[in-house]
Amino acid sequence: MLQRIQSLYMLASAIVTGGLPFVFELWADKNKVDVFFTSSLIYISLFVLSTVLAIYSIFNFKKRQHQFVLNRLNMIFNFILLGFFVYRSLNLSGETFVSEKGIGMFLPAISIVLLVLANKAIKKDEDLVKSVDRLR
Repeated sequence: MLQRIQSLYMLASAIVTGGLPFVFELWADKNKVDVFFTSSLIYISLFVLSTVLAIYSIFNFKKRQHQFVLNRLNMIFNFILLGFFVYRSLNLSGETFVSEKGIGMFLPAISIVLLVLANKAIKKDEDLVKSVDRLR
């Protein structure tokens, strides 16, 4: 059942956290040098962990409740990553270090939205299975 809509949402989330950080920069410093996610081990590990969880959750389609929990855990990791980005952008004052924010800082937020949509579809499937079981 890999063709379900929640699998597509989770695949899109895996692409957003696994592929797009290589394309979009997080910010540009005062020398106009683009800073990507590879600048910090924390960013690398959280992006990789989020991608692996999304892919593992896709192939765990027979256990919908487990898939739901894995998506929630993935959302928590994305919130932590988003928190690091917000802290990094707000901690430094003025134009001292971070002068231009990149679109890469918003990738965890996009991933969170996709995971919420996937969880909503999983919940809808679970409710459908429960209603069919009631008729038996």
